[in-house]
Amino acid sequence: MRRAAVARSLVCALAAAGIIFSGPAVAQAAPSPSTVEAQIDKQWNQLEPVIEQYNDVHGKLIKNRAQQKKLAAQITPLEAKVDAAMRQVRGMAIDAYKQGAPNAVNALLVTGSPTGLTDKLLYLDQLARQQREQIAGVAALRDKLTATKTDLDVVTKANAARDVDLAQRKTAIEKKITSLQKLRIQAYGSADVNDGPFRLGPCPVDYTNDKGGRAAQRACDLIGKPYVFGSAGPNSYDCSGLTQEAWAGVGVHLDHYTKDQWNQGRPVSRAELQPGDLVFYYPGSLHHVSIYIGGGMVVHAPHTGDHVRMATIERGPIAGYRRPG
Repeated sequence: MRRAAVARSLVCALAAAGIIFSGPAVAQAAPSPSTVEAQIDKQWNQLEPVIEQYNDVHGKLIKNRAQQKKLAAQITPLEAKVDAAMRQVRGMAIDAYKQGAPNAVNALLVTGSPTGLTDKLLYLDQLARQQREQIAGVAALRDKLTATKTDLDVVTKANAARDVDLAQRKTAIEKKITSLQKLRIQAYGSADVNDGPFRLGPCPVDYTNDKGGRAAQRACDLIGKPYVFGSAGPNSYDCSGLTQEAWAGVGVHLDHYTKDQWNQGRPVSRAELQPGDLVFYYPGSLHHVSIYIGGGMVVHAPHTGDHVRMATIERGPIAGYRRPG
C-alpha cells in the first residue's frame, strides 16, 4: 500500500512539472531516480542559458554604472575649470572696455589710442579669442567625455531594462526549479541525497604547482558548496561563478559569464589539457563550464538542488577547452 501511495504521489509531481502529459488512463510506474535525473537535466539545459544571459547582462550593467560614475567624476572638474576661465575672460573684457587696454598690449593689438568704441571692441574680441584658445583643449576634452557618457547612458538604460526583464524571468525560473527539486525529493526520499558522493577520489587528481594547478585546488576546496544560480561565492556558486572564483584565487580575472570566459582563455586541445583548464559544454549555446583537475575528471557546479562536485569530463557534449591566464 505504501509503495502504491508513493508511486501515485510521484506521478502527480511529474505531471505537475510538465514531464508526464495527459493521455489515456494507463497505470504509471514510479520512475527510477536515473529517469528523473534525465528529465531534470533536459529541463535544466533549457533554463541554464537564461541564467547565463542574466549573468552577462547584470555584469555589464554593473560595469557600465561604474564607468558612468567615473566619467561624471572626470567631467565635473573640467566643467568647473572651463566655467572659471570663461568668467575670467568676461571679467577682463569688461575691465578693458571700461578702462582701456594697457599701452604695451594695445600697441600690439590696435592702432592708436583705444579711446574709441571701435578700438575697445576690437581689443575685447582679440583678448577673448586669446583666452578662449587657452581653454579650448580643456573644453574639447570635456565635450568628448560628455559625449562618451551620453552614449554610455543610452546603453546602460537599455541594459537596465533587460536586467529588470531577466530578473522577472528569474522569478519564474526559480518556481520551475522548485518543482524540479520536488521531483528530486520524491525520487531520492530526501533533499540532501544526490546521485553520488561529491568527491570521487583525490582532488586534484594531478597536482601541479602552477597557476592552473592552484586554481584546480581552489575548485576542489569548494566541493560541497551548494549551487545557487547567479552566485559567485563565498557560500554558493553557479557554474561560471565557480570557475571565476577558482581562477581569482591565483590573480586571474574571469567574467561571471560562460561565453566571456570562453573568449578570455586560449584554445587548447583535449590532449593538451592540464589542471585548471576550463571545459565548456553544449556547442552553440555554451551554457555550462567546469574546471579540469586531471585524470579525465572535472569539478563543476551542476544545477539547483546539487552541490559543487567532482565528475567525469564526459558529463555532457563538450564544446571545447580554454586555458586562462
